Amino acid sequence: MLAKYITTGVVGSLLLASAAFAEPPTVPQSQLHGDWRTSKVVGLNVYNDNNENVGSINELLMDKSGNIKAAVLSVGGFLGMGARYVAVPFDKIKFSNEPVSYAATSAKPNADAKPQSTTTTGSATVSAKPNPWYPDHAVFNANKDELKSMPEFKFSND
Repeated sequence: MLAKYITTGVVGSLLLASAAFAEPPTVPQSQLHGDWRTSKVVGLNVYNDNNENVGSINELLMDKSGNIKAAVLSVGGFLGMGARYVAVPFDKIKFSNEPVSYAATSAKPNADAKPQSTTTTGSATVSAKPNPWYPDHAVFNANKDELKSMPEFKFSND
């Protein structure tokens, strides 16, 4: 009878030990190719369709399932002073991997100019490759005045 209890205990211990040493489930990196790091999306500059900088992404708000529902944009202000927050639906924000291009002779963006994808250092030209872990910038179709007139978003502890 004692041998039966010992055998049952050993078998039970082995079953528990094998479960403890099993690898935890992981997602293969190949399945994550093309996904963005949220730590890099927060802080992206936001431009409108006229290539005017209208703010930056301050925070991403998600539901309890992990789906991002809104982006909190920091608008207005200068060097972080006097800025206010507005929440906009995340699905209304578009992302671009190409840098924003401007005409060199005027302060107004040139609609016909192609995005610059090269950097000149001394006599060498280096091609800029988009980073696969985050976009270059975000686009939200509103001007600065429209964003400033939106209701202010406040982070509350309620």
